[in-house]
Amino acid sequence: MLALNPIICGLLALAAGSSTVTPPAVPPGLAAVLRAARWQHRVLLIGAPTASQADFQHQKKLLAAEANGLAERDFKVIDVPYDQLTPADRQYWTQQLGQPVTGFRVVLIGKDGGIKRTETQPLAPVSLFGTVDKMPMRRREMQSRKE
Repeated sequence: MLALNPIICGLLALAAGSSTVTPPAVPPGLAAVLRAARWQHRVLLIGAPTASQADFQHQKKLLAAEANGLAERDFKVIDVPYDQLTPADRQYWTQQLGQPVTGFRVVLIGKDGGIKRTETQPLAPVSLFGTVDKMPMRRREMQSRKE
């Protein structure tokens, strides 16, 4: 299972409609989190050997400055420090998502559950948003919000 960090606890609390952050008795695994997000949220997975890795920290800072843009595009951001993965999550990361457990990775998962982009360097929010804003589903979302 994923380690319960403040971001995941916050996301779980938001999903449950709670204003307090209370970790669940058994935290959901990566597969369950992605399954629950399907058709509801775009997911940005930030993977690194540890949460203290420089690229991991840099990516977090870049995204922290763009909270409104992330919310507008229905994003969930999930930390994936490899040293905290359970065997099941490690297997899902490597086999289902096709990502190694070495080095830094940013993986964009669309609302349809498909991998839309993978990067090995921190991803600038403008580039991330540019990728998402070109997607047909996002274009429909923007159009319906104008009406």
